[in-house]
Amino acid sequence: MEGIVPAMVEAEQSTGLRLMAVHAHPDDESSKGAATMARYVAEGHQVMVVTCTGGEAGSVLNAAMDTPEVRARLTEIRREEMAQAAKALGVEHRWLGFIDSGLPEGEPLPPLPEGSFALVPAEEAAEPLVRAIREFKPHVVVTYDENGGYPHPDHIHTHTVSMVAYEAASDPARYPDAGEPWQPLKLYYTHGLSRARMRALHEGLLAEGLESPYGQWLAKWDPDKADVMERVTTRVPCGGYFEYRDEALRAHATQIDPNSRWFAVPLHIQREVWPTEEYELVRSLVDSTIPENDLFAGVSADF
Repeated sequence: MEGIVPAMVEAEQSTGLRLMAVHAHPDDESSKGAATMARYVAEGHQVMVVTCTGGEAGSVLNAAMDTPEVRARLTEIRREEMAQAAKALGVEHRWLGFIDSGLPEGEPLPPLPEGSFALVPAEEAAEPLVRAIREFKPHVVVTYDENGGYPHPDHIHTHTVSMVAYEAASDPARYPDAGEPWQPLKLYYTHGLSRARMRALHEGLLAEGLESPYGQWLAKWDPDKADVMERVTTRVPCGGYFEYRDEALRAHATQIDPNSRWFAVPLHIQREVWPTEEYELVRSLVDSTIPENDLFAGVSADF
């Protein structure tokens, strides 16, 4: 599979609508909303992925790629992987240029590396994102919630910086050297890791007599903890584009083991039990009725 081929895009009438997805590290875009982006590209929309950091502090998570040669070139390789993932999804891509903060471990937690993204003041870090918004002019922006999706300092800071940039992009008094003001019309949080989805996939595997990797995980899930699905307002049907998501995931070969749980559920089961990706609408300047099934609901290129 060679990504969203030009013929697919040309076959659809261009809508003039644009979506920007803001992520912390290379590979985040492929595990969070990738099939949605591939669908919108195929429908003639423009999609840009913005990556805040280069993933420099990441480890080689695929044992088959964990060699001295790969570790020595990891930063360069992760940039190459990101380019391949963007090609697979058919999206435009932009680096913001910040340094990966890493995931601190230990008790007490060690300080974050000096100069890393999570330590850059939000108002300062928002400037290149404001510039990107004003240049690309997205109608819709997607980012993380206040928890970052999971508590990595770069994910949490991506949320904070995205919120500053979203509010500032339309204000001519803020970041006056970052281009002409632009007002995005909708802002969403992406939500992927939900108990409901995991249970549906688990039960779908068992129903076909297949082994599930999710049983122990579900057993350890605190039953009193709210499921993120309670926050979801928008479920985008995109099962027909799961292959492009998986191609993009595999492009990040240093981070994604092709034999891992990411690929444990056959696509036909995924399409049957959970053919959507989930979002939470948090800002809208257009008439919005929830629940929705389209991030562009209510949006017109005439805005």
